[in-house]
Amino acid sequence: MKHPVVMFTTCWLALVSLSGCTDESQQSETKAPVEVSAHTMTLAATALPVHYHTSGAVSSDHKVSISSRLSGYIRSIKLREGDRVKSGQLLFDVDPVNARQAYAQAKADLADAASDMKRYRSLLAEHAVSQQQYDKVRLRYVVAQSRVVQAENQLQYAEVRSPVNGIVVEKHASSGDLATPGQPLLVLEDPSSLLVETYVSEQFVATIHENDAVRIFIPGLAKTIDGHIRQIVKSADRLSHQFLVKVALSAESGAYPGMFAEVNFSVGERQAIVVPGKALLNRSGLSGIYVMDKQGLAHYRQLRTGEQTDKGIEVLAGLEAGDVIAWRDDGALRSGVRIKAE
Repeated sequence: MKHPVVMFTTCWLALVSLSGCTDESQQSETKAPVEVSAHTMTLAATALPVHYHTSGAVSSDHKVSISSRLSGYIRSIKLREGDRVKSGQLLFDVDPVNARQAYAQAKADLADAASDMKRYRSLLAEHAVSQQQYDKVRLRYVVAQSRVVQAENQLQYAEVRSPVNGIVVEKHASSGDLATPGQPLLVLEDPSSLLVETYVSEQFVATIHENDAVRIFIPGLAKTIDGHIRQIVKSADRLSHQFLVKVALSAESGAYPGMFAEVNFSVGERQAIVVPGKALLNRSGLSGIYVMDKQGLAHYRQLRTGEQTDKGIEVLAGLEAGDVIAWRDDGALRSGVRIKAE
């Protein structure tokens, strides 16, 4: 007779427990969500540039090969690669043995021609020679004068001076070496006129133009600098089918000739979703954002983000046009709260 009583008691406890759970659930559902003020933004597709990346090297647009106009042994050349020189600075000097001999010979010829012209002038006055004979002697004197001036100029070329402010990038001679006219002895580069030489695929060469703005990243300086397209050589390499493009750098770039450079060309536009960087949250290394539903409630959503742009951070997955995002400057948002737009 005890079994029915136990069963009845058990059922009664179960009913009481179920009744209690139902009441708590109903209370939770009927409880009004907390209202929080936050910034909101309705997303729309944004036009972003399409980039094409190439690599190249920094070089000087003003490169000067220095040689001697005279033939002779180099007396002194103390410069080394990497040295900076100023315009007009002495680079090296050559022993002008041949030039001095030519100058001495020219002066002797001038003295002889002057003597002959003086004598013929007297003879012409006495009608002992014709005007034509005198003119020939006078012409020889004029030519001798010209040769003296030329020889003097050649002596000045014994001292070779820099034509530009620049950096010595190549050195092909030392003190005591024989210099001959036209032989390159030094190569200078002007660091104030720098450019990056790179190659662009034929697929993209039609989308870039001279004077277009370009972004250049210099790994050696760990910074990105501005530039513009200075020249597009409209003739492709026959093997690679790529076009040489020269990108001018600003004078304040801080780059040096020979540095490696990564060039970023803008070759078109694409549509993308972009959100403000301050709206993104980082939790356990994952990016996320709060999205507001039609009832105005906040829901946390994980995202896959792309590159940082001038307009914000690109979202590759997790959001679409028409979504309403929300954020607070202090980050105090939770899922389930009701958003009150600021």
